[in-house]
Amino acid sequence: MSIPYYHVDSFADKLFEGNPAGVCLFPAFPADAIMQKIAAENRHSETAFVVARADGDFDLRWFTPEAEDDLCGHATLAAAFVLSMCGHESWPVRFHAASGLLTVNRDEDQFEMDFPSRPPESCEPPTELLPALGLQKGHVMRSSRDLLVLVDHAETVQNLKPDIRALSKLDMGIGGAMVTARGDDDVDYVCRYFPPSLGINEDPVSGSIQCTLVPFWAERTGKQTFRVQQLSPRGGRMRCKLNGDRVKIAGAAKLYLHGTIHV
Repeated sequence: MSIPYYHVDSFADKLFEGNPAGVCLFPAFPADAIMQKIAAENRHSETAFVVARADGDFDLRWFTPEAEDDLCGHATLAAAFVLSMCGHESWPVRFHAASGLLTVNRDEDQFEMDFPSRPPESCEPPTELLPALGLQKGHVMRSSRDLLVLVDHAETVQNLKPDIRALSKLDMGIGGAMVTARGDDDVDYVCRYFPPSLGINEDPVSGSIQCTLVPFWAERTGKQTFRVQQLSPRGGRMRCKLNGDRVKIAGAAKLYLHGTIHV
């Protein structure tokens, strides 16, 4: 089987920034085991698998190196970017996924995703969470997938040196731990994301966690639109907006590689 394959840097204005994602185009999904092995071989935080439907929409699934994911932002953006390269003309593109119907609109080189809002709630966090993140204090909440940790300063987020092995042993549900703080004059808030249970030590730039961070910061600030910076070593920026029970997440993408996978 020959599979068209694309390596895309998402949430990036130039190559070697943002979050790398793999995109595979199929006439029909292969066995789950094949997709899992492809994702493990790619070693990206996520690989998107896309199948065209008869109605003009697309089915979309995401795999990390170790598990199938229920929602991924940067690989969805990458999938829409690849479809635009392949001549797709009907926008917004509609993806059917485990998390429901997701749409992506295009405005020249910007792609805006429409995702579900996942507001966080109060919780009793794992006692070892803050020490594993290298923090002495932080306010912890939980979404349907991840833990959210609020800290006082952007520099604290920037300088995090978590113990990934300790994090991987904690019961954090199916996701991981996001750490966030207010930004400066240039951005509204900053964040980082550590989901070792998914086989990812740190996700360089995560769109899906904005489904939780946007409603969280909207409630704290009264704002609806946000400039966001993820402070991973690769780094990336996005524009986000709360729209009722949906979150809009926008950014650019760059193609690094186009080839063929033979399995």
